[in-house]
Amino acid sequence: MSDPWLTIIGLGENGLDSLSDASRKALAEAEVIFGGPRHLELADAGRKGQPWPVPFSIDPVLDLRGRKVAVLASGDPFWHGAGGSLARHLEAGEWISHPVPSTFALAANHLAWKLEEVLCLGLHAAPYARLRALLGNGTRVICTLRDGVAPAELAEWLADAGFGASTLTVMECLGGPRQRVRSATAQGFDLQDIQAPVAVAVEALGNKGLPQASGLADDLFASDGQITKRPIRALTLSTLAPRAGELLWDIGGGSGSVSVEWCLAARGARAITFEPRESRLENIRANAAAFGIEHRMTAVLGKAPAVLEGHPLPDCVFIGGGGSQALLDHLWDILPEGTRLVANGVTLETETLLMRAHAERGGHLLKAEIAEAGPLGTMRGWERARPVIQWSVTR
Repeated sequence: MSDPWLTIIGLGENGLDSLSDASRKALAEAEVIFGGPRHLELADAGRKGQPWPVPFSIDPVLDLRGRKVAVLASGDPFWHGAGGSLARHLEAGEWISHPVPSTFALAANHLAWKLEEVLCLGLHAAPYARLRALLGNGTRVICTLRDGVAPAELAEWLADAGFGASTLTVMECLGGPRQRVRSATAQGFDLQDIQAPVAVAVEALGNKGLPQASGLADDLFASDGQITKRPIRALTLSTLAPRAGELLWDIGGGSGSVSVEWCLAARGARAITFEPRESRLENIRANAAAFGIEHRMTAVLGKAPAVLEGHPLPDCVFIGGGGSQALLDHLWDILPEGTRLVANGVTLETETLLMRAHAERGGHLLKAEIAEAGPLGTMRGWERARPVIQWSVTR
């Protein structure tokens, strides 16, 4: 990295005063300086300044490869900043980065919170529902928000989610001369005239949050009744065994509940949910949005196996409905070695299909019979659900 053409510079709200000698030298030598209007003003970029295009793109920077270019980012460029977006398109020797304390570090120092025990989220371009699976009583979160209106929106979302007693600390323009820090509860949030850039620290209170084990309550999902019920879903997720970054094909998605729990179970896990009935796609998408995972879960209309064409191959496949010999044969032909396959069935025809598949291709065959207590006249009795047969195998 003896002579990189690109310098990525972290900038604080105190502008040039926050910069190291190396950052100042890079700005002085740069032919072009990219940044948001606020950053360009803070750095006194002048005629060298080039605002980011709208919609945002790094292409103008890459087009200047070989010339002396500086990019301005908030705080640490590699924590919810432009650094990661740029570096993935560059060789190691092409760039250098000079960070300053991030918004998260400044906020944690102000609050005396141990940063390693705090969740740090960039919600300036993401829905508040990203918090749903993370919050519980006592959870601490620091999040960056898009503008001065967003803290009130976040407070309303928290109150609707049962966290109305939570304390919100609103921190404006941290580290600069305009810094202001104020607190309010989510329920009845009344802070006015909030200035960007803004971060909010949340100390969650009032709700125990979502369980972290598989098998969420059925009533948490939008459904027309076609849903893998909680006990069988928990058993199915255990067999699917989601791992970080893996992709699931959920064939015959119904409500998408298995895909939702797959995405919640492991960091960066993704799912494509194939559903032949158009009327159910709305529920699948609504469930993905409600749990804040719409960026990792895609609903696709169509019947397998034809609908599978053109999609990235998965690490794991779940067949929750519409199983057939043609589908199993097709999957066996196209799936890479090591892909996990799990199929559930409740009909006699599907049971026969999966028993034959087990005999021919091995794996594990299981029958689950669930009964729950229910009214029986003036007393109680066992209400038995249809038995579920499950075949699981590694390709």
